[in-house]
Amino acid sequence: MQTKPVRIGTRGSALALAQAHETRDRIQAAHGDAAPEIEIVVIKTTGDAILDRPLSEAGGKGLFTKEIEEALLDKRIDLAVHSAKDMPTVLPDGLALTAFLPREDVRDAFISPKATTLMELPEGAVVGSSSLRRQSLIKRLRPDIEVVTFRGNVQSRLKKLEDGVVDATLLANAGLRRLGMAHVITSLIELEDFLPAVGQGAITIESRIEDQETLALLAPIHDADTAVALGAERAFLYELDGSCRTPIAGHATLVDGMMSFKGMILKTDGSEVHEIVREGPVVDALAIGSECGRILKERGGPDFFAHL
Repeated sequence: MQTKPVRIGTRGSALALAQAHETRDRIQAAHGDAAPEIEIVVIKTTGDAILDRPLSEAGGKGLFTKEIEEALLDKRIDLAVHSAKDMPTVLPDGLALTAFLPREDVRDAFISPKATTLMELPEGAVVGSSSLRRQSLIKRLRPDIEVVTFRGNVQSRLKKLEDGVVDATLLANAGLRRLGMAHVITSLIELEDFLPAVGQGAITIESRIEDQETLALLAPIHDADTAVALGAERAFLYELDGSCRTPIAGHATLVDGMMSFKGMILKTDGSEVHEIVREGPVVDALAIGSECGRILKERGGPDFFAHL
């Protein structure tokens, strides 16, 4: 039985803390009276400190994980809780994504006081988003709309919307639900129109590969289906060398031992899009994700992401 407290590392945003508390609660529920004491350790990351420019200009993925991973490697924390979509496809030596929690709804939420849906916004409306994927998909569906970069936590973005800085914004439904803020959603955008980011809706836990005690602690809360789906999505992203600097979308679903995968790459103005759909046995999930990434990379050609 573990006697020393287990330390969970996390960012300090309201959403990150909600995810850390969910992880703690699941561990305690799974282990009952044998559950160890759990401490939540807030770690400020580079991404949290950069609010004056798009993350795509500051280095993309890894900005929300670097300092937390350093704490893991230094053994200042025992495990780290992340939004799966923030995770680079290559992790530091000695670390791995060792557990996934059951995935939430992956759809994007449309929030606006001026229209019920994105398609109903008036011509020339202004939409705020910090995501290149969302910006590109908005421009694909509504070339007439002005899209502006919109940084900050959920609360600050909603305040800007309330103040009329923009006419609408898009946020992940999963994050709003975890914050108990589903009531702010005007409508949900269906996946046929708006493919999610790789990993959207999923919480992942990172730990040291050799830390068997932590691996045993996490085993009962690990969701195997989410891990398989995310494995395919991350393999797809890896082949495309994807980061926050590249508009990429991908989503895998599992039904009766089969996996369906859809992937997409876009130019930031939405003017060029390449899509792919594949299906196969769950045991081939990683291979399917990788194949889809290679095919889209070939279709796009060497200059597809040159504008970035």
